[in-house]
Amino acid sequence: MNLKRIITILVIMIFISCEDYLEILPEGQENTENFFNSENDYRDALVGVYDLLSTTYLNNILGEIASDNSLCGGGTSTDVLDWQQIDDMIHTADNNALRNIFQWMYAGISRANYIVEFQDNIDFDGKDQLLAENLFLRSYYYFELVKFFGDVPLYVDGRISIEESQSIDRSPKSVVYAQIESDLLSAIDNLPWQQTQSGRATKGAALALLGKVYLYQENFEEAAIALDQVINSGQYQLVPSFATIFLNSNENNIESVFEVQYFGGEGASFDCFQCVEGNIAVGFMGPRFSGGDYSPFTSGFSFNPPREELFNLYSDSDLRRDATILDMDAFVAERPDVTFNFGNVIDYTGYYNKKYIPYAEANLQDVNLTHSNNYRAIRYSDVLLMAAEAFNRGGIDDSKARDYVNMVRSRAGLSDIQSSGSNLTQDIFLERRLELAGEGHRFFDQVRTGQTNTIPGFTPGKNELFPIPRIEIELAGNNWPQNSGY
Repeated sequence: MNLKRIITILVIMIFISCEDYLEILPEGQENTENFFNSENDYRDALVGVYDLLSTTYLNNILGEIASDNSLCGGGTSTDVLDWQQIDDMIHTADNNALRNIFQWMYAGISRANYIVEFQDNIDFDGKDQLLAENLFLRSYYYFELVKFFGDVPLYVDGRISIEESQSIDRSPKSVVYAQIESDLLSAIDNLPWQQTQSGRATKGAALALLGKVYLYQENFEEAAIALDQVINSGQYQLVPSFATIFLNSNENNIESVFEVQYFGGEGASFDCFQCVEGNIAVGFMGPRFSGGDYSPFTSGFSFNPPREELFNLYSDSDLRRDATILDMDAFVAERPDVTFNFGNVIDYTGYYNKKYIPYAEANLQDVNLTHSNNYRAIRYSDVLLMAAEAFNRGGIDDSKARDYVNMVRSRAGLSDIQSSGSNLTQDIFLERRLELAGEGHRFFDQVRTGQTNTIPGFTPGKNELFPIPRIEIELAGNNWPQNSGY
């Protein structure tokens, strides 16, 4: 059975609200005499750790809005003010979207730490793999936190009490990275290349995330080694047609190294976004259709519209352009009966994110909150481009780097590049932007490679990181310093 369905069917009653991420105590199970005494207890708890992946929809949409790829959009310039402030680079430590990311990622970490705390209670077949999946997930959440906030509190041995939180400092991101690397290296040995359930962590996913962590630290040799193991494994291929990668009918395909599972039939409300089972970002990004035949799509809230500059970066022969961006003028020209609302006219570009566009599927709760579009968190093309960057920027092998880039370009219908050295570096950066547009990677790619001068309103020395939420600093006894500039 697919993991997205298991997460929805299995009601995890042992965890309290994400609001209290520091102290995840199971309701009615204050000690291990009543829990972690059976294999099912561990497996149920692990599903709870996977469940918080659904909240990363916010990380992904903000990774585009904060970049030069897209604008905030929405109904008006104050529709979701937290997102608009990030788009304008005027966000503060009181931005609630950033607090949600901070809380939700730590909620996932706390659930993972709960398993770590009691990992030695009993033994059973498959336990080593279960613990490895848990470490992968904890690494995933910590990596998201480091990307957004830099130095963050590091908890690894178990749950943390409110009292203990008063004395724990933010750990340097180098220390957090070292912990992520350690966890992933430990997990890799006990993870299979293939899982029986789609969406579970694999050896390839852990190696790819490890390679990405190395790349973010410019440890190019280590990154190249890790990523080449994924490439040489023979487990993954590029989907022949780029236009089919993001179809709901083509989820968990041969190109998917790690994919966040969403279920479109249940979950979430505007009062509880952390309760999500469907992909909230998809409903928020769809066009505001109002009439006519706009099948197979359905209407949305017009957030995250791609900029015209991004659309124009694609050549007319690039097969990725029309599969990445919906050109509304062209769409309406083919269907004159279709009507739609502009929404925020200041941010209206005429373009929409087609990779994560809402489809007219059977949604039982709210059509804008429960879309089943899975998030392709790590694709094989991303691995190829990360490996190319590592081989090139590390001065290891430009020929191999070109081969990897040209594999991606060939699928897009483009000719091979012949560049080397710094020119190849720039070609790789551009290829990443075109290949991964709309997938939430762009802002962090810009920051780590120093290409932030094209982000409107970006202040060097400040906006490379987001502020630690003010209320979290206060809850921690005002012991944590704020990031520079906030």
